[in-house]
Amino acid sequence: MRKILVIGSGKSASSLLKYLLDKSTSENLFVTVGDVNLNAAKKLVGNHKNAEVILLDIFDETSRTNAIKNADIVVSMLPARFHIEVAKDCVLYGKHMVTASYVSPEMQALNDEAKAKGLVLMNEIGVDPGIDHMSAMQVLDNIRNNGGKIILFESFTGGLVAPESDNNLWNYKFTWNPRNVVLAGQGGAAKFLQEGTYKYIPYHRLFRRTEFLDVDGFGRFEVYANRDSLKYQSVYGLDHVKTLYRGTMRRVGFSRAWNIFVILGMTDDSYTIDDSENMSYRDFINAFLTYSPFDSVELKLRHALKIDQDDIVWDKLVELDIFNSEKKVGLKKATPAQILQKILMDSWTLDPDDKDMIVMYHKFGYEKDGKKHQIDSNMVVLGEDQTYTAMAKTVGLPVAMATLAILNKKITTPGVQIPISKEVYEPILEELKTFGVYFHEREVPYLGYNPLNN
Repeated sequence: MRKILVIGSGKSASSLLKYLLDKSTSENLFVTVGDVNLNAAKKLVGNHKNAEVILLDIFDETSRTNAIKNADIVVSMLPARFHIEVAKDCVLYGKHMVTASYVSPEMQALNDEAKAKGLVLMNEIGVDPGIDHMSAMQVLDNIRNNGGKIILFESFTGGLVAPESDNNLWNYKFTWNPRNVVLAGQGGAAKFLQEGTYKYIPYHRLFRRTEFLDVDGFGRFEVYANRDSLKYQSVYGLDHVKTLYRGTMRRVGFSRAWNIFVILGMTDDSYTIDDSENMSYRDFINAFLTYSPFDSVELKLRHALKIDQDDIVWDKLVELDIFNSEKKVGLKKATPAQILQKILMDSWTLDPDDKDMIVMYHKFGYEKDGKKHQIDSNMVVLGEDQTYTAMAKTVGLPVAMATLAILNKKITTPGVQIPISKEVYEPILEELKTFGVYFHEREVPYLGYNPLNN
């Protein structure tokens, strides 16, 4: 049997493993799941005859290398920073590898050696990055093949809560790594291209520079800019494009409220707070406000940020129970960002019956025969339950499909890759449709750039 090693069985692994196990008999596959948490892995594979679960600590070189040596292809579902150790072993022992994470400089450095050995190291084949690459390149290639010249490309993705589970004032719950949500946008100014002009948004203004868009059947959303929209300019063949803007989607009103935390400094992860374990939520908020022997924490916050009592933003803050003097932070030497994450997880953790939602929206502007045209393309995927979430589906299925395609020699281009070639995106996008993951495309009047970002 052909042996697949999957390292990591976290929240995004459920649909990946189900896909591989469902095809294990017809495709002659045996799936080994390696993890430090055996219970989580066993829950996903059950007693399937073509699967086993092994204890695999990524930091234990012996167990890691033995598992990799015994595989035909390796799928790493680990946190991104751990992929490189797996990748080095894969190149050393001649194994293909697939991961959903961004290509790191260390990963890219393996390109020449992987090519020399005929190995495919496929990266960025989850949802974002992943489905965004594939769906964008398919439309961009079609436009260019039909004689069009691309002048605008905008792309937005959001991991959100499904409408039937959207029951808080923020219209948001954690559907992926909470830490990444709290730290979103940090590490430098967001940069993008708008009508031939380079634009920059520093972090402290990021959540007040939003634009709006509508998705049929799901209403209105807002987007804020990703840190570097120009990262894929050359990769996508958009060196001469006038507008290039990538962003993150939220429901309207989220960003204005989130900006309160940014202004106060509560998303800062660069220093620790003394005696944080004994602080109440109320103490934490008060730590960022001026001293007053007379005014309450609530009054000081409203005055400092000019929030009216009847402003919905105020209701959103109250809903998070941040003024509670009984709830303790309970985290020792924690950063403000870590404490904020703890507070938010109280309110934004999905309930057992909640479902999540992935929304993706592309806008393509192009010129052809002297006229300007626009294509809008969007995808909405709803989760089934807490195991087979929309996030797990849109991350895990492309990973699984690419893994099988490499084994079947349908993807053969060697080296460190992302899924932007027709060899990769065409069959995977077609198969994703059978799982309810597809895009609605429509021609609309050319609107050009959004004036909010001018």
